[in-house]
Amino acid sequence: MSDPVTNNPDVRMRGFTSRSLVEDVLAWVDEHAQRLPAESVELAKASGRMLAEDIIATHDVPPFDRASMDGYALQGNATDGAGDYNPLEFRLLGESMPGNAFAGKLETGTAIRIMTGAPVPLGADAVVPAEYATESNGVVRITTSVSPGKHIGRIGEDVQAGSVILNAGRRLRPQDLGVLASVGVPRVTVTQRPAVRVIITGDELVLPGDPLGADCIFESNSFVLRSLIERDGGEVESMRRVRDDRKSIAEAMRDAGADVVLVSGGSSVGAEDHAPSILDDEGDLAIHGVAMRPSSPVGMGRIGETMVFLLPGNPVSCLCAYDFFAGRAIRLRGGRASDWPYPRLTATVERKIVSAIGRVDYCRVLLNDGRVVPLSTSGASILTSTTRADGFVIVSASSEGYAVGATVEVFLYDSSSA
Repeated sequence: MSDPVTNNPDVRMRGFTSRSLVEDVLAWVDEHAQRLPAESVELAKASGRMLAEDIIATHDVPPFDRASMDGYALQGNATDGAGDYNPLEFRLLGESMPGNAFAGKLETGTAIRIMTGAPVPLGADAVVPAEYATESNGVVRITTSVSPGKHIGRIGEDVQAGSVILNAGRRLRPQDLGVLASVGVPRVTVTQRPAVRVIITGDELVLPGDPLGADCIFESNSFVLRSLIERDGGEVESMRRVRDDRKSIAEAMRDAGADVVLVSGGSSVGAEDHAPSILDDEGDLAIHGVAMRPSSPVGMGRIGETMVFLLPGNPVSCLCAYDFFAGRAIRLRGGRASDWPYPRLTATVERKIVSAIGRVDYCRVLLNDGRVVPLSTSGASILTSTTRADGFVIVSASSEGYAVGATVEVFLYDSSSA
């Protein structure tokens, strides 16, 4: 991999002399986003977590032959010839209920009342559904025949003891928890969730609900980032809002307790953009400036084992830089796949998408009857461009864009756009 580091970490009021290639930056992320250790959690709290080891069944499911219908358990061969005009009679011996099995053994010509999920008694090999039977004076009359094995769930039919139920690396779904519970698993070993600290810089920023002073704007990036972090399996360790001064930013950046630190704002070349030089002082500024649009001022590095991402303050640039790099790191550290967590489809370009060779473009688009239309307003500060868009198209650094009629891959912000 080529060295992506700029020669001088302090580019304030100078500008970038060079920018790293996106492919090199992704390679740096993949190299340093090491998976976190595993931990044991209660099964009830494991939904959405990444399984760290294979789960092997210690019990059969079901652990006994059980009825799959309400009705009568008997010997299937003894029902041959039964019908509406030829009901067959069986002596009723008792009943088998879930949690209270029939203790005896059936012989030819006998039956027991049985409920769904109850153990099938010895001697029985089929269940006649209740709608084909009538019961009176200790006798049950059957009006249909059933073959041996009919309406019976066999021992181990669902899960066999010794089999691998779920493999390591799986994201646990609600139904997975049900299967684990069915074999008696009380806890599972999962990859730790990355602890993510978000640092919001900017003297002009005001929280929604607070009075909006002159020359101020409402802060929005923290709300976007929190949702993205949770989507990618991270936990927000803290949300810190600091002033645009070196001491405050440095203290928030170097404090222990986070696996990943995201700094929103202060990453570019302005006089108050302190974050890159602070990261260089406190640890290692590996990358600053990337050949992409938006998000070209993004930076990243490490303080010890903590990965630090310097995200531009412009809302769309912040979102884009997070998705390309920081989100990828959080997913990898938490044991998830690195790929974009968006549904996607292929579609035809209706209006030309313009780019420039040498940079990667994140182009917000609309879908018009399944055809791709780039948004005419797509500045890095226009956050509503992402709410009006159905998704985005990534234009590679080797392309000048896509002509009308070209087939492109669209990443959808919402699966309902498909």
